[in-house]
Amino acid sequence: MLFFNKLLPAFVLPIGIVSLLILLAAWKKWRWAAVLAVVVLLGSSTGVVANALLRSLENAYPARSIGSLPECDAVLVLGGVMSPGKEPGLVTEWSEAVERFEAGVQIVQRGKARVVLFTGDPRGSEGSALQREALERGVPRDQTAVIGAVGNTADEAAQLKRYAAQHGLKRVVLVTSAWHLPRAMRLFKKAGVELMPFPVDFRALPNRGLPYLDWIPNAGSLAKTELALRECYGMAFYAVFGD
Repeated sequence: MLFFNKLLPAFVLPIGIVSLLILLAAWKKWRWAAVLAVVVLLGSSTGVVANALLRSLENAYPARSIGSLPECDAVLVLGGVMSPGKEPGLVTEWSEAVERFEAGVQIVQRGKARVVLFTGDPRGSEGSALQREALERGVPRDQTAVIGAVGNTADEAAQLKRYAAQHGLKRVVLVTSAWHLPRAMRLFKKAGVELMPFPVDFRALPNRGLPYLDWIPNAGSLAKTELALRECYGMAFYAVFGD
């Protein structure tokens, strides 16, 4: 399963596809493979393609205000919030998904959830670090918890199911990046709680009528395209093999 879930996507993302096409062009002397490699690379590196793919994911759950949330038992902040490799005691280095943490803390502080839940990486570092950050922001210790070490979103769903059963949670706010929320909601539907989706970290740029800049290839757009495609492949994986 690890091969299909983690390794296989590397070969069907733009960089992997382009690499294979270039190898074919060099080995078989197929000119069409070289041309197709250029088309794939340039196309996937444009804002037009990247934003369209991201928007198809992010539109599933529109942005909402904290005030629109009902009162919930807990708010779960999905991982991937901190940059990996941070040594204890150093200044916190956040990833692009820092809004997940900010939203989780604010939801508790505004009384929409009784406790904010974090998960850790397999080494157990991120969850504990996020808990410390929440305490420094003024969240009482009894309103924070680390529910377990995880390796992926499916693990997070399993940990929430276990924790919810132990603590009698019925309604939980699920905070994650907007582009990740469709896949997360699919996995968490078996957690045995009522989920309140709360998307943050929107990456798609507003539709600006396709200005010329959106057609110029750039590395940032390529990264966005691969991010969106990974999510699409992940959902396809679960559709074929089950959640």
